[in-house]
Amino acid sequence: MLSQLHIKNIGIIEEVTINFEDGLNILTGETGAGKSLIIDSINAITGSRVSKELIRTGEESAFIEAYFFDEASEYVLSREIYQNGKNICKINGKLVTVSELRELGHSLIDIHGQHDNQSLLDERTHIDLLDGFASSSLKPLLEEYTNAYEEYKDILAKISKNYGDEGERARKLDLLNYQINEIETADLKTNEDEDLNARRKILMNSEKISSSLNSSYEAINNNILENLSEVTKMMSNISELNEKYQSVFNEINDAYYNLEDAVDNLADLAMDVEFDEDEQSHIEERLNLISSLKRKYGSSIEKILLFLQRAKEERDFLQNSDEIVAKLKKEQKDIIKKLNDISSKITSTRKDFAKKIEKKINSQMQDLEMKKAYIEFKFEESDLFLPNGKDVVELLICTNVGDELKSLSKIASGGELSRVMLAIKTVLGEFDTIPTMIFDEIDTGISGQAGKAVAEKLLLISKSHQVICVTHLPSIVAVGSTNFYIDKQVKSNKTKTYVKKLNEEEVIYEIARVIAGNSITESVLAHARELRKELKIA
Repeated sequence: MLSQLHIKNIGIIEEVTINFEDGLNILTGETGAGKSLIIDSINAITGSRVSKELIRTGEESAFIEAYFFDEASEYVLSREIYQNGKNICKINGKLVTVSELRELGHSLIDIHGQHDNQSLLDERTHIDLLDGFASSSLKPLLEEYTNAYEEYKDILAKISKNYGDEGERARKLDLLNYQINEIETADLKTNEDEDLNARRKILMNSEKISSSLNSSYEAINNNILENLSEVTKMMSNISELNEKYQSVFNEINDAYYNLEDAVDNLADLAMDVEFDEDEQSHIEERLNLISSLKRKYGSSIEKILLFLQRAKEERDFLQNSDEIVAKLKKEQKDIIKKLNDISSKITSTRKDFAKKIEKKINSQMQDLEMKKAYIEFKFEESDLFLPNGKDVVELLICTNVGDELKSLSKIASGGELSRVMLAIKTVLGEFDTIPTMIFDEIDTGISGQAGKAVAEKLLLISKSHQVICVTHLPSIVAVGSTNFYIDKQVKSNKTKTYVKKLNEEEVIYEIARVIAGNSITESVLAHARELRKELKIA
């Protein structure tokens, strides 16, 4: 439920915090005091579009924060709105988009007002309302359908994978044969590109390598080895006289033989260095071929060879898939028949329960001074299998004798629409999982006995949902379990909105004010007490 709402710099609201409670929360006050701004703020915090005109005059930004909780979870939603159009939205302190805020917000609050009706104006939700009412009878059918529907999708996926269309299968085989032939013809070897690049580097630097090897050979062989040989002979003469001399002799002697081996290696390497233009051309062609194959089949030779292996497996599979596809199409035919049979039962069940719901809702609307109005579920059959059957369901309404049934969204009167919502919510409320419902001036255009009926229905809904209601009707004020008075005052040449939670005596006074305006007498107060008592709230 919505536990706390904090608003800053919205219209004439400088800053207020409202602590809502469970049950029926009633908002009253003079026209223009800021009640609609509170509803606008709740709309904003649940992701609705807002205008920068909503920001308090003279301020650069506005801020709204709401705290929701239930037994299983809690959420803090916040939204900051700037004059430049920028919005900063957060859920539990984490930045989110407006659409993410809207998605969560619409699962927490359902707003019904003069212009703001959410879930029930979305015809896609109408089938969910119907299924909720008929859940005991529909549940086993929907479970059976869901299992068959998943099997149906699995068969379609397998047919697609196996290229059930003969032309598509032939095209795929041609492509696979071309790809396999291209890779096999290349006769690739693992790490071949690395070896080729290494050899290419040698050939491109052959002159430099040859010069360096020959110069190194000449320098060591003609000078260093000859001198080192003389040093070895001299150190040999004294090596036996002292251990230190012997150690130095051994090191020099080892160095001589190592250099001698190095000279032989230099000679061999120098003889191997030779620029071969044909070899260079072959390497370039081979590297270009490998590069082309990498662009098509993988970023390395290993990946190209893996592609080749999988292409062969797919080709072998397709060449033997006729029997598999035939079997799958037989299964598809069987599952389609099964889905149609279950869908027919689902439709029949839905239509039976639709009649029961229509009767209950129409009865509720009679209590709400909509004597000529009635609702009816419209059924259409989809050409495709949907996740919950083949029914496309919309709730239609006729508000006047002789009028045709129309979509709920086509109703002109906001107050009329709100009362329809109330009638529907009274019947279907126990199946509605949205915890908080807001009714904005649902009493528009009604009074007397109908007003008491509205109050009773709001009170009934508040037994299973948190309800927040903006009203000007005494009977609705009288049923509030928590009442707030919205007032505006001018201080320092600025208009500010104030919110006061009323105690029991203040509630009686507010009922009297709504009844008689500022002409409150003892008899009016007595009437207010009687109304409160009559509706079993006191």
